[in-house]
Amino acid sequence: MTLVWLFLPALAWGIMPLVIALIGGNTKNQIFGTAVGTLIASFFILGVQGLHTSTYNFLISMLAGAFWIGGQIGQFTAFQNIGVSKTMPISTGLQLIGTSLIGVIIFGEWPTTTTKLLGFIGILLLVSGVFLTAYTEKSDARQQNTQRTYVILVLTTIGYLVYNTLPKAMSASGLAIFFPESVGMVVAVLGYLLVTRSLNVLKQSKSWLHIISGLIFSIASITYIFSVRDNGVNTAFVVGQLSVVLSTLGSIIFLKERKTQRELIMTILGLVVIVAGAIITTAH
Repeated sequence: MTLVWLFLPALAWGIMPLVIALIGGNTKNQIFGTAVGTLIASFFILGVQGLHTSTYNFLISMLAGAFWIGGQIGQFTAFQNIGVSKTMPISTGLQLIGTSLIGVIIFGEWPTTTTKLLGFIGILLLVSGVFLTAYTEKSDARQQNTQRTYVILVLTTIGYLVYNTLPKAMSASGLAIFFPESVGMVVAVLGYLLVTRSLNVLKQSKSWLHIISGLIFSIASITYIFSVRDNGVNTAFVVGQLSVVLSTLGSIIFLKERKTQRELIMTILGLVVIVAGAIITTAH
């Protein structure tokens, strides 16, 4: 089972963007269904192991889940605007850069000179990989739309960073906080739909079909927890980054997302550099 836990998160995270694109709908359909699907999966976990967390941890976990929604809205918006093959490498790279910097600045990770040197080399690779995958041959309106989407991705990545950081301030982690995080996701989505006056989304079939997306996300998240337990944090994390390769190449092959020859070369090169950066930032 160790190998199953090791590769299943990458597989599930990798196919999730493809499933989202295939089901279709707008960003609000996608974010609602994904949150509800995650909550459904969390009830299964709750039934198996019960709820063993303090009120403080429950509330912090809910807050983390709410911030995840912010990040995911940005990612889903980017899927609509620039496609999966361009969104995923950039989104993943930005998250890796931000998480690494937060770890060093706030939590004192990479304490020695050697680890700091290797870590910042890794970050440099990640930044380079993001720029390579972001390359777009000039095309007036297309390029303007792409640049606006990049700004959205950068801003909403803050949601992912808070989601990844808040659990470090708690005594509980892993499966223990999966249910309260999913509650926070659903509360945040309903608030988002209420503020944007989009509650009619609840009546649309696409919204409920995206429960599948939430279940796939849950499979990835839950099996990643088991992979960390059986394979260690570094190995589980690095193999998990293969998801960006699967989703990017899968969208080009199966979703027929168009790229020029130069854009395709830059994207593949950027993927290699991002994975290399992920390995270096975690393997010391």
